[in-house]
Amino acid sequence: MLSFRKSVVAAVFLIAIIFFLSSSPSSPPITAFPLEDSEGQQLKQQLEQRPGPRPELRPSSSARQGQWQQKPQEALNVSLRDRLRYQFPYDIEGKFPAYIWQTWKYSPGSTWFSSDLRPMEASWTEMHPDFVHEVVTDKTALHLVRYLYAAIPEVHEAYEALPMPILQADFFRYLVLLARGGIYSDIDTWALQPAVDWLPESIDQSTIGLVIGIEADPDRPDWQDWYSRRVQFCQWTIQSKPGHPVLRDIVVSITEEALRMKKAGILSKSKMDKTVVEFTGPAVWTDTVLKYFNDPKYFHFESGHKNISYEDFTGMNDRKKVGDVVVLPITSFSPGVQQMGAEEPDHPLAFVKHEFGGRHWIPRSPYLLTKTHSHIHTRDVETRKPGLLWLVAVAIVLARRPRLNIVLPFSSRSYVHLILALSEVHPSYDLMRLFVFIYL
Repeated sequence: MLSFRKSVVAAVFLIAIIFFLSSSPSSPPITAFPLEDSEGQQLKQQLEQRPGPRPELRPSSSARQGQWQQKPQEALNVSLRDRLRYQFPYDIEGKFPAYIWQTWKYSPGSTWFSSDLRPMEASWTEMHPDFVHEVVTDKTALHLVRYLYAAIPEVHEAYEALPMPILQADFFRYLVLLARGGIYSDIDTWALQPAVDWLPESIDQSTIGLVIGIEADPDRPDWQDWYSRRVQFCQWTIQSKPGHPVLRDIVVSITEEALRMKKAGILSKSKMDKTVVEFTGPAVWTDTVLKYFNDPKYFHFESGHKNISYEDFTGMNDRKKVGDVVVLPITSFSPGVQQMGAEEPDHPLAFVKHEFGGRHWIPRSPYLLTKTHSHIHTRDVETRKPGLLWLVAVAIVLARRPRLNIVLPFSSRSYVHLILALSEVHPSYDLMRLFVFIYL
């Protein structure tokens, strides 16, 4: 039994030992660079890109003193393309993600979701019962872009600065496919066949990262009066694996152009120095794909090799594989257009049918369907004030009164069709629709 004095001495001795051990120098734990530190993240990226085995990431002696091995100015010079490559790596051997992405002003559960669009939206779920099918509203898209690209602020800065809904809709499809992969398709498209049938068994899907189709192949001398490119790749339906270089390149292009115009004070509908088609639409998409096909970083070219151009894709009637990209013929995503060699929707290679807005009032001219970007009509109508259309509605009613002898430049039926179509696009036009019905 210890006496009181011996107990006190033992306690003091133990306290002294504990104090001595806690004050002795020890090596700090090895930690990885924090993701939120751009300098450490850039150093991590550089180490990962070096050939040979990946070195272990640990702070150096200078890092322990609060300094990184890399100079701050070097970290700030990391290109947007390199940061996107690190944030969203490309694994060609992985599977195509089972996602279906679509966008619209309203979700399918909303009462304002058009009844015309419901069977088209449902066709994607019916053809892909095991896929995650998301219809992303315009408001939700904004938050999703902020979440996916939180580490790359200039991307969501560019997205939020775009002055037209159609620009954001275009940009969003590239952004979500780059980050998550899967299938993007416009809300006004029908899924005719499941995506598992888009590629034949003879093509190893572990060697494919992008599936696209041809939108237009006009074999006519005046094609420039009707289309933006001699052969135009479709961007209303795209299938990809995350991180594909084509998506990375177009995200860089749109981001840099948007921030350039914003800095110059011309990023508005009336001042932009690029059209929608050239800025975010099928023109820039086509250019980006062709540029990728001719990029020596991704393709090995023998001496004397001819560049890949539209000539390699005109007149196609079957799939064509170029590197890790499969290009589908015009029938696959544009069946039933009755021109440019497209077959009908019941053809074995018809996979997706586009209704071009699903509005009977949209003129069925190739100019409006390609050069002016068809769905600009329905997406941007919500930003227009209905005052002018109310005047048109009143003029129709007055024109129906023979005593007034008012002559309209077009038939009143044409104006009625326009107003009725607009009433389906946005709920604010419902009262106008009722007005027309009552007085006509």
